[in-house]
Amino acid sequence: MKTLTQQDLADLSAKAACAPRLRAHHNLHEQLEDGIQRLAIAMEPDTYVRPHRHPGSPELLIVLNGALDWIEFDAAGETVVARHRLGEGGARVFEMAAGTWHSVVSLQPGTVVFEVKRGPYQAIPPADLAAWAPAEGDARVADMLAFLRGCQPGDRFA
Repeated sequence: MKTLTQQDLADLSAKAACAPRLRAHHNLHEQLEDGIQRLAIAMEPDTYVRPHRHPGSPELLIVLNGALDWIEFDAAGETVVARHRLGEGGARVFEMAAGTWHSVVSLQPGTVVFEVKRGPYQAIPPADLAAWAPAEGDARVADMLAFLRGCQPGDRFA
């Protein structure tokens, strides 16, 4: 049996707060090759999740603690088409279709989301990362985070 306790969530959030990417994962699946990937992801407010898509899998998110905004982009991956609050003040469970361009913005310290998608794990290939969005470590990431925090449907990152 596998469990995630409140203490586990607190410990995971503490790891995220100290990590360079301000994120930490706790996998429930045994191996990266498993057919279903199940993991808790702690995300602190200044973490950057580059807009991306998963063409081969829908993605299910369950907010375990805190809150985040999920941002959907159009089929070209460039224009914001929707923004949804998940967690406190919004939905706790959210599923997106395979191939949906998206990003998330953590709104509170200690935010933890549980993610389920098809495996095996594969790093996101360049074709599934928004070409217009800066890569992690790029000098424009701060501008991109500011955009993601305030964007609304119809907006595009300049």
